[in-house]
Amino acid sequence: MRQRRAPARGPASTGRVAALSHPSGLYVLFATELGERYSFYALMAILTLYMDERLRFAPAVSAQVYGAFVAAVFFLPLFGGLLADRRLGFYRATAAGAVLIGAGQLVLALDSEPAFFAGLALVACGTGLLKPNVSTILGNLYTDRPVLRDAGFNIFYMGINVGSFLAPIAVSYLRAALGWRAAFLSAAVGVGLALAVFIAFRRHLSPAAVPGSSPSEAPAVPDDVARRRIGALLVVFGVVAAFWVAFYQNGFALTLWARDNTATRLAPETFQSVNPLGIIVFSPLLVAAWAALRRRGAEPSTLGKILFGMALAVATFALMALAGLAGGDSGRVSAAWLVSAYLLIALAEICLSPMGLSLVSRIAPAPRRGTMMGAWFVATSLGGYMAGYLGTYWYRMAHSSFFLLVAAVAALAALALVALTPRLQPIFAAADDGK
Repeated sequence: MRQRRAPARGPASTGRVAALSHPSGLYVLFATELGERYSFYALMAILTLYMDERLRFAPAVSAQVYGAFVAAVFFLPLFGGLLADRRLGFYRATAAGAVLIGAGQLVLALDSEPAFFAGLALVACGTGLLKPNVSTILGNLYTDRPVLRDAGFNIFYMGINVGSFLAPIAVSYLRAALGWRAAFLSAAVGVGLALAVFIAFRRHLSPAAVPGSSPSEAPAVPDDVARRRIGALLVVFGVVAAFWVAFYQNGFALTLWARDNTATRLAPETFQSVNPLGIIVFSPLLVAAWAALRRRGAEPSTLGKILFGMALAVATFALMALAGLAGGDSGRVSAAWLVSAYLLIALAEICLSPMGLSLVSRIAPAPRRGTMMGAWFVATSLGGYMAGYLGTYWYRMAHSSFFLLVAAVAALAALALVALTPRLQPIFAAADDGK
């Protein structure tokens, strides 16, 4: 593979070494996302409980606010990516986003209803700036070592989930020992540390943090090719939105199930740590499995991995439907049901989410890469909004029926992806070949 030599990096073999190792910027972004995701999932772990127990919102109102917040968090990255592409650059957009998130968590710590909505708005706006641009910087770091890109996103995703694992445990303790304010303040500290790491080690991210100047940037593609790539990506985004409908029941239906239908003495938000723990454990195993299959020429395509993730999401909520029928519809059942479901959805998430980020970084035309990364999060936004909408039915139907409804949504989307793959795969393969 032909590599562009980076200045002041040592011997002439740098290009070959780069092709065999991950860039140092990966670990900067790993730490940045760890702190930011701690902040976000600290909030997510207690959001429904705070509305229910502290603000005393009606269940339908809590569901709608939950869905609207998740939708905003993942819709605004479209504008965050656009701003980075055209005005701010990826570095400044990411740093500004961290500042807004920290401000939002501090406002939430004021512990009042007006502060609650103002704080959520600030967190959503900050996430809209930070989230797509961290992922875009990471993808740009791999333009001279594309064979490692999927593995790099899997490692990056572990950073996300270390933060996600720690957050519910920490805020559960803080909420019980010191109250809601301490829980929100810990979220502000998490994103503050993330910003400090990002600024202190920014030299490892240049020039990947500048639009259009990442190493070995591919030449511009013709307009018709760019349109085909963007259209194919948008189709995938529409399909995987259904996965997020299922996934974001973790902060609503599954949290209420943990509190009301699980035989346990643990705080309900504690169970949200099982999903990221599963990702931390499964990610290296899955990376090793993909690598072993790659050596044999049998590694599934990115679309194949995404489809496997969709199938696992269906299995997750089919399992929870069985838990409802086994007694959870009217009483409490073993925590093993919920733990198993969280582990299944963790494996599904590894197959789908980092692969989607990797797909965007590979396929999106360079001038619109930040915008398309934002569009990926819009799909998450739609799924989050629908997760909240479906949540309004949680108290209006049997839990087993609710979980079957979620499984059906994911199953229909998986079937759609099976039908569309023969048309999409040639477009993605041509992009990987530089055509």
